[in-house]
Amino acid sequence: MLHWSLIVSALGVIVAVLGAYCGWSLFPIMIHKKVEQSVIIADGSEQYKRFVNLPQPLNFKVYIFNVTNPDMIQNGAIPIVEEIGPYVYRQYRQKKVKHFSRDGSKITYVQNVHFDFDEDASAPYTQSDRIVALNMHMNAFLQVFEREITDILQGFANRLNSRLNRTPGVRVLKRLMERIRGKRKSVLQISENDPGLALLLVHLNANLKAVFNDPRSMFVHTSVREYLFDGVRFCINPQGIAKAICNQIKESGSKTIREQSDGSLAFSFFGHKNGSGHEVYEVHTGKGDATKVLEIQKLDDSHNLQVWLNGSTEGETSVCNQINGTDASSYPPFRQRGDSMYIFSADICRSVQLFYQSDIQYQGIPGFRYSIGENFINDIGPEHDNECFCVDKLANVIKRKNGCLYAGALDLTTCLDAPVILTLPHMLGASNEYRKMIRGLKPDAKKHQTFVDVQTLTGTPLQGGKRVQFNMFLKSINRITITENLTTVLMPAIWVEEGIQLNGEMVNFFKKKLINTLKTLDIVHWAGLCGGMGVAILSLLYYTYQRGRAAKAPVKQVG
Repeated sequence: MLHWSLIVSALGVIVAVLGAYCGWSLFPIMIHKKVEQSVIIADGSEQYKRFVNLPQPLNFKVYIFNVTNPDMIQNGAIPIVEEIGPYVYRQYRQKKVKHFSRDGSKITYVQNVHFDFDEDASAPYTQSDRIVALNMHMNAFLQVFEREITDILQGFANRLNSRLNRTPGVRVLKRLMERIRGKRKSVLQISENDPGLALLLVHLNANLKAVFNDPRSMFVHTSVREYLFDGVRFCINPQGIAKAICNQIKESGSKTIREQSDGSLAFSFFGHKNGSGHEVYEVHTGKGDATKVLEIQKLDDSHNLQVWLNGSTEGETSVCNQINGTDASSYPPFRQRGDSMYIFSADICRSVQLFYQSDIQYQGIPGFRYSIGENFINDIGPEHDNECFCVDKLANVIKRKNGCLYAGALDLTTCLDAPVILTLPHMLGASNEYRKMIRGLKPDAKKHQTFVDVQTLTGTPLQGGKRVQFNMFLKSINRITITENLTTVLMPAIWVEEGIQLNGEMVNFFKKKLINTLKTLDIVHWAGLCGGMGVAILSLLYYTYQRGRAAKAPVKQVG
């Protein structure tokens, strides 16, 4: 008959095996299925509600480069800038769903974005703060004028009415147009020894005052509220050629310039983003493959962009125009150490690859940290097989002989319809060709590198965000008086951080729904495995001990 200790030992082994099976097989399968069910976007589900209205607003922080020596810059000095900020905004995103695909694997929507200024998080800074910053709209107009004078003059000519036809400058313009019609030239190519154009440029210089509010330099004195959202007004009641210039600017289609109720124009960095969205997104719902959830399938009914250069083969889409990844509000689940993932940013018209860096803990929630690599804006050019980013739209700026900008800078002209240059904040990692021309920059990888911490199972972002800086070249433009003494520099305007830091409410919700459950299952796993093994071993030891005692016990003799 079996000793009771052997039975207990066998039961201990069974419990240990069940603990091992549950911990390393059953529980992971259950968790995987549960996570799949929770991340898939199905009409009416909890995830659908979180998809339509993000559970918490994103953080949108803006830092402005205040110019401390504008008058000296006008006379050729190196710019000196001082970072002020952050000006913190809560960014609310709400999606207006248009429809699901027939099989439920895609969802199409338009996203509305709303910004609220956070006074407490911004203190001591306020939106009323006065700043001296780069006059982006005037600088953009002059650089586009320099590059595409033929098209601009034709635009002017098309808008001149009979009253303007009696203006001497306009008659010169029309004669000039006849002479250069059909030839795409820059100011530098056609201005020398051309009295007609010289007279026109006299009129242009004179009318810049009427267009841009009598500027004394390439910098504007304004408030933070106007520069970022409300708009810096210009083209206020223009007449004659000034009105033709304003009409050309208005019809250029720039998102950052809006017409006001009184007919004037206003430039702001983000005013166009505050309100109803226009881009139509189609993203994967995760149905059929949860690892693709929220990956962008189409933007404005196209699988690819038409912004950057494409391959020489007809119909070939370059790597630069490919749309990859999510919009960074969330990421696909089941992350693995050493993997990478993509985000797509419509603001800069490109996909960005993020690489695994390390394991992290965020308020007790385990996750992985990802950050951008050198292939973001440092490694660009034919030697890196992505020369499609080298649009070469800028004349007489600091760039390489092949038309590409130096490391750390990306030309967004074809993306934004304005000569804007993207860098990392404070030109982190950028070529010394750019950094040496600006004083006051303090690049710091901890403060200025793009990163995101992601929960490993669900792909939920825990903290981090996109950090980018917007710049423009400041330079002398031939025969434009206000630029004649400028030194060519890459001039910083602002840098922004757009991301998330999971708040206490969401952390508690996340722990209750997932982390605590994982901990409970982990306890069951190890309690079953270790407890069962412990009971089995102790029972065997007890059985062995008892058998030993029985063997040593003296045998009683009878008789």
